[in-house]
Amino acid sequence: MDQPLGVAIAALTLPPLAHAHGIHAALLFAAGCSAVMALAVLALVTDPPRPVRLAGAAVPSPYRGPVLWRIHAASALLVVPQFAVSAFTLAYLVSQRHWDPVAAGRVVFAFQIAGAAGRVAAGMWSDAVRSRLRPMRQLAITSAALMVALSLGAWAHAWWVLAGFALGAVVTVADNGLAFTAVAEIAGSPWAGRALGVQNTGQNVAALLTPPLLASIIGDGRYAIGFAVVAVFPLLAVPFTPVRAEASGTLSGAAAVSTREPARPAPRR
Repeated sequence: MDQPLGVAIAALTLPPLAHAHGIHAALLFAAGCSAVMALAVLALVTDPPRPVRLAGAAVPSPYRGPVLWRIHAASALLVVPQFAVSAFTLAYLVSQRHWDPVAAGRVVFAFQIAGAAGRVAAGMWSDAVRSRLRPMRQLAITSAALMVALSLGAWAHAWWVLAGFALGAVVTVADNGLAFTAVAEIAGSPWAGRALGVQNTGQNVAALLTPPLLASIIGDGRYAIGFAVVAVFPLLAVPFTPVRAEASGTLSGAAAVSTREPARPAPRR
């Protein structure tokens, strides 16, 4: 939930701060929030106990097969619609609908709160159906459909484009937790840190590139073209999501090792 909640706080606080005190005050507020959170992590976050591993036990790399690589690729592709919606909803409302930035920020705040709740709902859904990747693929299809709808709404200047942004704020963020959980479960505890590092790196690169590259396409108002381009990325994520491997139980050796019960010595008589 943390990323959409952070966007929600930014949308609620930064526009009024910038309006009343200038852009420097808004940026200082963001820096102050980062410093407070860094201190909170230092004071409160601790590592959980690690499972005991038998000396000399070899743990095979989960990257010998394609499953994790496919999840990383699909996750990076799905970041593009997520950041297209979170970065450009306010810009669209202000530049195309001529909303007041403070009012637009409040609307984005509400959308992002719904998105945070949607991530919890997606996790509950994946628990109920006993699958992480099948819901992830269904969300990718839905995300592509929503980006097409946003493109059509922006082209027609339709009133319902606001509903598209609202749904997009929920759907485009919902897959993130599913992918992270799948990566950790498939990699197993001996490899989970490295696998999640690769996962985060790919997603952060996509998040870094999406706003400036999409802005170069949108220019002074070509939102319909920009959103149409974004719709391609979740479509590409659909075949990358390894649902069949999950359904057939074809996971990595590391996951099998980490979930196997340790051998117990026979009781003495």
